[in-house]
Amino acid sequence: QVQLVESGGGLAQVGGSLRLSCAASGRTFSMYAMCWFRQAPGNKREFVGAISRGDGRTYYADSVRGRFTISRDNAKNTVYLQMNSLAPDDTAVYYCAADWSAVVSFDEFSYDYWGQGTQVTVSS
Repeated sequence: QVQLVESGGGLAQVGGSLRLSCAASGRTFSMYAMCWFRQAPGNKREFVGAISRGDGRTYYADSVRGRFTISRDNAKNTVYLQMNSLAPDDTAVYYCAADWSAVVSFDEFSYDYWGQGTQVTVSS
């Protein structure tokens, strides 16, 4: 089992940057595929990006590709989401999630463990 705690959210201006962190408990963090989702008010939760266990391959939603970067530090049990060129549409609660799997899923129902979420607000 793993517990996840996000941090780093807040208020950013259009075109600005934020870096989210997701710290995981447990000794087997490296065995989890990690994912970031987000949910804006009135919207469904949507996939943002993911990183596999093992080779650390990354995957992104089209809406964030080229602006967001996901990375992981297994020694620190942490996954990051670097968000650049932020836009108002990026405003949402961001969640990290973990899945004990070698196969990365873009489906939220594949993920067993979730953080509490961190609010990101992009203002012009």
